[in-house]
Amino acid sequence: MAEKEIVYVLTKPAMPGLAKIGKTTQADVTLRMNQLYTTGVPVPFECVYAVEVKNCTRVESALHIAFGPNRINSSREFFKIDTEQAIAILKLLEGVDVTPQLNAELNANVSQAEKDSAQKMKKRPNMNFVEMGIPIGAILTYQDGQPTVEVVQDKKVKFNGNIMSLTAATREVMGIDYSVQPAPYWTYQGKLLRDYYEETYTAEDDTS
Repeated sequence: MAEKEIVYVLTKPAMPGLAKIGKTTQADVTLRMNQLYTTGVPVPFECVYAVEVKNCTRVESALHIAFGPNRINSSREFFKIDTEQAIAILKLLEGVDVTPQLNAELNANVSQAEKDSAQKMKKRPNMNFVEMGIPIGAILTYQDGQPTVEVVQDKKVKFNGNIMSLTAATREVMGIDYSVQPAPYWTYQGKLLRDYYEETYTAEDDTS
């Protein structure tokens, strides 16, 4: 029986905004996951998506090329992207979702204290426009210049005449049925909402 080949997308609370795209096989999945979580890593990785593919080397290489401009270091597999960008591509392959299996492997040797620490780091505030210095009535623009939404509440926008979350508006604009983080896709006065968020909340997190 041929061994399974897997491509995965990992994140870690200690490195917000970064995704690790890698590959493994059924035979060495435990070894690979243990290598990723060592004593030099403060909190464990989380597998946000993993899929069984026919040729993991070719798929991983294609993703690395596609996100090449966002690669942090040419010798590392970390990319400054929204994980949903990689997940959307992997879902097109219609492979077998093995995310639970990889998460089980990742957490097999992680203590409860370490898991609690990771969970604490993940609890970052939800995006609040007013707190981020974006006033009610502000116009947010999608990444390609169109469409736009109007901020009508601290956490709500008006899009096509309807009041909704920016996440919901992003789903409609992208034509998808799953949620993505909207901050990397929208700008206010030419600046990404992701940058407003990091400036607003990272400073607060650092003082806690």
